[in-house]
Formats: sequence, C-alpha cells, structure tokens
Amino acid sequence: MIGAIAGDIIGSIYEFENIKTKDFPLFLRRSDYTDDSVMTVAVADWLLNGGDLVKVLQAYGNEYPCPMGGYGGCFSFWLGETDPKPYNSWGNGSAMRVSAVGWKFDTLEETLKVAEESAAVSHNHPEGIKGAQATAAAIFLARTGKTKQEIKDYIETTFHYNLNRTCDEIRPAYSFNESCQGTVPEAIIAFLDSRDFEDAVRLAVSLGGDSDTLACITGGIAEAYYGVPENIVEQVKDRIPVEFFEIIQKFKKQGDVSKSF
Repeated sequence: MIGAIAGDIIGSIYEFENIKTKDFPLFLRRSDYTDDSVMTVAVADWLLNGGDLVKVLQAYGNEYPCPMGGYGGCFSFWLGETDPKPYNSWGNGSAMRVSAVGWKFDTLEETLKVAEESAAVSHNHPEGIKGAQATAAAIFLARTGKTKQEIKDYIETTFHYNLNRTCDEIRPAYSFNESCQGTVPEAIIAFLDSRDFEDAVRLAVSLGGDSDTLACITGGIAEAYYGVPENIVEQVKDRIPVEFFEIIQKFKKQGDVSKSF
C-alpha cells in the first residue's frame, strides 16, 4: 500500500490546482499526505489487528488532521458521530482506502468480500461498493501475476466499467469528480496506459480532477504490478508519521508479498 500513499502525496498539491501534463516535479516541499493516506493506513491497521472498523476509521480520522486536503463534508460528520451509520455514499473514499485489502487475502472471492465490508460502513451505495471492489480486485490480480489485458477484461466484465479509453482521450474534458464511477475507471486506465510505477502516477495526476485520490488508486494498483522505486519509498517515509510506516512494515511482514522494498 506504499504505492497508494505515494500516489496520494504526489497528487496532493494538484487536487485544486490541476495540471494537465505528465511533466511536473514529482515531489515538492509542500507535497504531503491527505485523508486518503490516513484511511488507507486505518484499513491496514484493522486488517492487522481486528476490531470494529468504524471505530478504527474514526480513531484515525480524529487523530490525524490532514496537512494537505481534508475529509469530505459527509465523512467528516460521520467521523464525529457517536454511532455512525452508512450514508449511501458513492464517493471515491471507499476506493482510495482499500488497497491493503488487495494484498491481504489468498483468493479473489475473499478480497471482494472484505472490500465490500471495508466500504459498506460508510459508502454502502452500490457504486461505492463497486469502486472499492474493483480497486481491490485490480490489485489482487496484478500482484498474482495477471497481465494488463487479463486485469482489464476482468474489471470490464465484472464491474462494467468502460476501460476502452486512453488517458489522452480522457484528459481534455475531464474535471473534478468525487464519485467512484467517475474516478475508479480513470485511475485504472492510467495504470493500463503506463510503462512503470512513476509513469502510472504521472498519468493519473495529468488527468486533472481529484488528483490525489486518482493517483492513490492508480498507485495502489501500479505497486502490485511494478513495485515502487526505492527513491519514492524514501520520499514517502519522510512525509508520513512514523507510526504509519510501522503499520506498513508490520503489514508486509504478515503476508504481504509486495515488490516495493
């Protein structure tokens, strides 16, 4: 999941200042993690240690105010409730936090089941669940050796996303979109169009839109397929709380077969 966090950090400064090109500095001094990274680590913590996912998400959300990019309005309210309930969201928050699920399980069936569980505590709209499942499935398939064509075919057949587009075709008209259905397909296409991890994240950011979340989703998939270069891992490590990196390391030791580091 370090790839997802890397994508979040790289995309963080372009969320409200979109850049429609791959030619940009990968990390600037003000590049930092957002709510996407916080929730990604929270889900990994839950997978490692169990407990009530709602309470885990609330604990992380309330303990870590984000340096770059805060939580959406409905989710912010959800984080503060005493007994929060799902609110039928189709927002891309379910997909941006799911990457650890794609690494955890030995079967695609279990991956899809837990991806739904991770989404449904807040994002229980069918599109919210679908976005989380598609992202986790793409990671599972990538890390288990499937080709890009096999990943594309499975996602299109199972989730009915239109992946028969290129980043160059999407980029000119694409604008800010917080929905799963308007983010997850584009993030997967950025991966499919890419040459390596860095190229995948650059493509995702270059689309514009919700740049940190797009790149977070793309980065999670790209990590599973390519691995993450060590120089990018080091940049991420320097920008996240020590306890986040400790969770990442523990997750890796308990069965993650990541090629990252």
